[in-house]
Formats: sequence, C-alpha cells, structure tokens
Amino acid sequence: MNRKLRMAMIGGGKDAFIGAVHRIALNMDGQVELVAGALSVKPEVAIESGNMLFLDEERIYTDYKTLLEKEAAMPADKRIDFVSIVTPNFVHFEPAMMALEKGFNVVIEKPITFTLDEAKQLKAKVEETGLSLLLCHTYTGYPMVKQAKQFLKSGALGKIRKVYVEYPQGWLSTLLEAAGNAQASWRTDPKRSGKAGAMGDIGTHAFNLAEYVTGLEVTHLCADINIVVEGRMLDDDGAAFLKFNNGATGVLMATQIAAGEENNVKIRVYGEKGGVEWKQEDANTLLVKWLDKPTEIYRTGAGYNSSFAAHNTRVPAGHPEGYLEAFGNLYRNFILTVRAKMNGEQPKDECLDYPSVNEGVRGMAFVNNVIDSGESEVKWKEFVV
Repeated sequence: MNRKLRMAMIGGGKDAFIGAVHRIALNMDGQVELVAGALSVKPEVAIESGNMLFLDEERIYTDYKTLLEKEAAMPADKRIDFVSIVTPNFVHFEPAMMALEKGFNVVIEKPITFTLDEAKQLKAKVEETGLSLLLCHTYTGYPMVKQAKQFLKSGALGKIRKVYVEYPQGWLSTLLEAAGNAQASWRTDPKRSGKAGAMGDIGTHAFNLAEYVTGLEVTHLCADINIVVEGRMLDDDGAAFLKFNNGATGVLMATQIAAGEENNVKIRVYGEKGGVEWKQEDANTLLVKWLDKPTEIYRTGAGYNSSFAAHNTRVPAGHPEGYLEAFGNLYRNFILTVRAKMNGEQPKDECLDYPSVNEGVRGMAFVNNVIDSGESEVKWKEFVV
C-alpha cells in the first residue's frame, strides 16, 4: 500500500480546542488525509466546519452514525482507514465501538470511555477485530519521556523505590462553568464527564505517565479528593498515595485550582542508585541524578539517547520540541503501525510504543479506585480493574 491513510473525525469542529490540535498533529508527517467528518452535534456547525476544512460536501455529516454507516458502504479505494474521536467523555464509547464493528481503526481522546465497563467492552472488541486503537495520552509522546522509560528499563538505577508525579493547573480556580465557558461546562458536569473531574481530566494523565515511565503497575492507593470551588459538582483537586507491584511507593497529585499554574506536568522516579526527573516546562531535558556522582543532563536530539527517543525526535539538538510534536509522535506511531499491519508486516517496537486500549482500561480503573477511596472512610484500597 503506497498512499496516505484516509481519516474521518468525530467532534472537533470550529472553536473546539482539541480537534484543531489533532489536525495539526496528524498533518505533521504527510501520512494522513482528512476526508470526512461529523464535526459537531449542531448540524449548522458541522456543515460550516466541514466546509472550512474543504471536505467533500457528500462526506460532511451531521451525526457520527450516518458517517460510519456511509463510510463503511464506500468502495475500498475511497473508504476511510480510521476515525479520530475528539468528543466529550460521554460520547466516546458508542462511536468507538461502532467504528471497530465497521472495520475502522480508532484514535480516541482520554479518558477512553465514560465507565470502566465500557472500556472493557472496547478492549474485547479491539482484541476480537485485531484493529488498532490509539489513546491520546500526549505526554508519552515526548522524546525525553521515552528516554526516561528506556533508562529505567535498562536497570541502570537499580530497583525502583519511589515515584512522584504531579499535574497542577489553575484554570478552574473560579466557577468558570457558571460563566458559560464551554470547556469548563462539560468537564465539570458528571453527566458528560463521568464520576471524576480533575482526576478524570488530568489525574489520568499523571497516572498513565507514572505507569508508562516506570513500567510498573499500581496495586493499591489511598486518595483524598476535594471540591474546592463552591458550587462545583466534581472534584477539582486531589492526591493519592500509591503502591506499585514491585514494592515501590509513590505520590500522585492532580489539581485544577493551583492559581497561576498552566500545565506543569512533572515526574520523578528514584531507584537504588539515583533518579530521573522530567517536566513539561523543560520538555527537551531529562535529569539523571546519581547517588555517588554529579547529575547528568540528557537532551533531546543527542546521539547518546535510546532508539525510542531518537525515533520520536524531529529536529536537531537545540531546537525545542513540545506538545504538538509529542501529539504528532502518537499519530505517527499509530499510523506506521496501521500501515505495517495493512501491508502484512510486523510493526517495529518503536512504532508500537503508544498508549492503547490496555492503558484505557487501567485509566478508567484509576478513576473508579481514586474516587472510591476518596469517598470512603477506609482509605487504602486495592486497585481493582
């Protein structure tokens, strides 16, 4: 197969934040063509958005069911190869399941579904069909995050003992949802977001980052969940103590009421011989701290990095790579995997290194467990999937 992959987008119309980010990311490598879309639940916005993106009028849809039905009926040389779902949480499961049933690969925003049961159903369908699913945990796409993972995997720091991961934001320090802010309105609404607010929105990112970088799994947690801004329906602040399957312990913090903070994602992992530290505000740098020698500074684009970091590096050393490039790396790895499978080839390990349905199930399990612990008098809770 020697052509661009054809894609449809569900959600992400004009004025939508994440839809535009997806389109920038998928266009970075010239591997994808956006050919169809159901870009809004509002018919007039769906049509206007499709026209703004120069889609064929026949492939501008006003609902995702019609999109998937009609695209599935098209001849093989015109039909889409995958669909990207960039809707609020409560409109993740049904279009994803329908897309898989129609034979389409899927890209989906996090958290993967509205409930854990839905996530498990999607996992079963992915396994049944053999199709590919990308879950957009963006921070795993950074080269230095991948370098941290490979460095820890090498055993250079010995057994992992301690993990700290934090995600402070400040944008919900006031009751924005009452002022008509669209992003705040759905993210703080249990009918559209689910049982968690901050912990579902950004806590899942922190949880995924901790498990991805360490290669470990959380087995128990103890959480404190808060609603700080009066009148809010879902948590806007929280923290959890973690226990991992190798005996390590950790602390996770996620808050959206840290006034003045933007998206200051940070992870520190300590082993027997030293630790690693990465933060999004200096995304090109990975610090390696040693017990018995000076701290080392690893930089994106350097020749000493792992093949996984190099595979996800786009420009020479000294040129900043950020959020959009990390997002683009997720898309590229997913696309290379889909292309290899379509050609009957085995994808390279570096291409398969993107979050998928397993991470989605564990992310929804995190939401359940952290909220259950936060609401319970018995704080320590076994991590149940």
